[in-house]
Amino acid sequence: MSGKKKILRFAILLFAVPAVIIIGTLAAGSRAYVWLSICVAVLSCVPFFIAFEKKSGTGRMLILAVMVSLSVLGRFAFSALPHFKPVTAIVVIAGIYLGAESGFLCGALSAVLSNIIFGQGPWTPFQMFSWGLIGFLAAITSPLLKKSKLALAIYGVFSGILFSLLMDGFSALWAEGTFSLSRYGTFIVAALPVTAVYAVSNVIFLLALSALMGEKLERITKKYGI
Repeated sequence: MSGKKKILRFAILLFAVPAVIIIGTLAAGSRAYVWLSICVAVLSCVPFFIAFEKKSGTGRMLILAVMVSLSVLGRFAFSALPHFKPVTAIVVIAGIYLGAESGFLCGALSAVLSNIIFGQGPWTPFQMFSWGLIGFLAAITSPLLKKSKLALAIYGVFSGILFSLLMDGFSALWAEGTFSLSRYGTFIVAALPVTAVYAVSNVIFLLALSALMGEKLERITKKYGI
């Protein structure tokens, strides 16, 4: 049963969430972004609560709330530096030490909550999925990322590229309500400087924060069986 639950949890995050975003965007355009954001937030919570355990679930929820708060505050603190933010690094660290569902939820909530400050829009559901996926994949590769600083740095670069590619996909889809491969390629090329900043900032924040935050999270999760 646990194996089936795991498949269900992962299917919701990797298939149901992007399907809702894409179908909603194509069907209703930019007008539906508020409802799409709510749907993505709810869907992102479902796997977390499916995996919820009475013994450790409350502690995991508390730590996750702290990580989301740090992510939102970090984005605000570095608002003067365009695209140079610690959000991805904190989401990655959450995924590594708290698991796939927590990593995805941290990314999704970081996007929607920080956009209360930075502005909600049709891009919000795409940011929620993009950061969520980065946290999810960090959890999947966590054994390697915990052991190797080089692997962590490479994942930071990968995260910056992945986030940019996914958001460029949103731009291409939202521009005219249909997806054009040539338009997508144009957005990718135009965004290369931004992608480079994403990648560099991820590496810097990951290397700066992973040792401090990772050590504390690992100690807490082991102590309380989270």
